[in-house]
Amino acid sequence: MLLQGRICAVTGAASERGLGRATARLFAEHGAKVAILDLDENAAKAAAAAIGPEHRGYACNVTDKAACLAAAERILADFGRIDVLVNNAGITQPIKTLDITPENYEAVTDVSLRGTLYMSQAAIPAMQKAGGGAIVCMSSVSAQRGGGVFGGPHYSAAKAGVLGLARAMARELGPSGIRVNSITPGLIQTDITQGKLSPEMKAEILKGIPLNRLGDAIDVARICLFLASDLSSYVTGATIDVNGGMLIH
Repeated sequence: MLLQGRICAVTGAASERGLGRATARLFAEHGAKVAILDLDENAAKAAAAAIGPEHRGYACNVTDKAACLAAAERILADFGRIDVLVNNAGITQPIKTLDITPENYEAVTDVSLRGTLYMSQAAIPAMQKAGGGAIVCMSSVSAQRGGGVFGGPHYSAAKAGVLGLARAMARELGPSGIRVNSITPGLIQTDITQGKLSPEMKAEILKGIPLNRLGDAIDVARICLFLASDLSSYVTGATIDVNGGMLIH
């Protein structure tokens, strides 16, 4: 029970096969009370109820700072603390450089990058008051290798920005006892990838993955658990690859 009694907020966690839901479920199994944040409040509440009656779901548009502050206030009203924040919310678009419109760019960078900043800003004061906490930021292997399978250059840019933001926050917030770390998943089988990989595409991708399989959401959730728990009490500003060896550097 690595998170016994801790209050953990996970953004973008309503999707059944998503990284956020897998993380929320694993956190609950390790004793945490989980606040699931998502654009759709009904979906967030249903996801929380599916995990257990002590968990909660809230509406939150992470691109709206006021919405993030309101969500944090609701968590504090219901649970009294925020010990862990997982900045998981993100969207992707498979668009090439010359086809990226201002609307495309803003949509992708707003959720992944601005959302990570705004939700962190909402949670940090409570963590500072409590004397510490853990923030986990979801980046991507595409930020490191310059593109992935389903994300365009603006997605790579947004996820690279997440890495820089997380490292800067780690330096700034370390004296407050707040650890900030990032995860860079490779190709993980989620709702985003479901039905989009032909057998030929999968076979070609597996040639570049030494562990010879695609990732599952639980693979990422376990690293979130590590970074949220005291197992990583002396780890901050780190980036942990979860890609089966797709990128070895």
